[in-house]
Amino acid sequence: MLVNMNDVLRPAKKNHYAVGLFNAVNLELARGIINAAESSHSPVIMGTAEVLLPYGPLEEVSYYLIPMAKKASVPVVVHLDHGLSYDTCIKALELGFSSIMYDCSTDTYEENVRKVKEMADIAHSYGATIEGELGHVGDNEGSAEGSSHLADPSRFFTDPALAKDFVDKTGVDALAIAVGNAHGAYKLPPKLDFERIRTIANTVDVPLVLHGGSGLTDDDFRRAIAEGISKVNIFTDINVAAVEAEFRKFQSMDKGLIDLIPAAVEAVKQETMKKMKLFSSDGKADAAKVSALSDMDMETLTRLVAAEVAKYLKK
Repeated sequence: MLVNMNDVLRPAKKNHYAVGLFNAVNLELARGIINAAESSHSPVIMGTAEVLLPYGPLEEVSYYLIPMAKKASVPVVVHLDHGLSYDTCIKALELGFSSIMYDCSTDTYEENVRKVKEMADIAHSYGATIEGELGHVGDNEGSAEGSSHLADPSRFFTDPALAKDFVDKTGVDALAIAVGNAHGAYKLPPKLDFERIRTIANTVDVPLVLHGGSGLTDDDFRRAIAEGISKVNIFTDINVAAVEAEFRKFQSMDKGLIDLIPAAVEAVKQETMKKMKLFSSDGKADAAKVSALSDMDMETLTRLVAAEVAKYLKK
């Protein structure tokens, strides 16, 4: 069931759990993520990021992400993460992505507001949702998410007072915040500013997003979610899990690619399920379905009901 970000994050914010975004730059990653969501009966956000497009071009990725989302038995958001350019965001919307992030966090505050507001109006005209970023989430060495290595990340933490102004002026549906988190694998344990998360969550009325989730401890996740995080972005953990599974399988040169694919899919599934359980999104698919159905027009709803009735009659 293809839905947008509001359908999965509004129930998450209301009921104090989080939904994971898992990037899927190839079919094996996507299969593992969808299998995990259906097995866990969890809503899920699946997508790619602009910096990952060299590994899976946007149009090609859309060929499998969107049909898989529509076919899934659970709500699936297809999201462009860290869209860095106007053209990439527009292309994602035209291809049928149900959600985008327009990351203008390195611009001045005024430019960030202006550009994100313009894109929010466009995204909403497509029936899609949009995420913005205020402050700036840095990158650990080797991160696939970007190239900004911040010597003093606290200088770029999200200002709670500006957060409300930003949300009000741009009309974003979710806000990514910088609170000591960073993309990629952490070399040293990060120190999240939980009080800042709580303050921002009590200041704005949209769900908050934690980027750089791979490598945080389970306690970090639990507390961040308890303080107000509703979406957590994960890529490194599932990316590494797939490779480790393939190395374990590839003990001799008599193996081919088709021998490695099942191992990679299963490894991604298991790692994704762990995160869904940790975020407490497992078993929450129905809440997201209700939210999605309530937003649909009568014609679309009628088609969905008819399709479900047809499935039932075939059994």
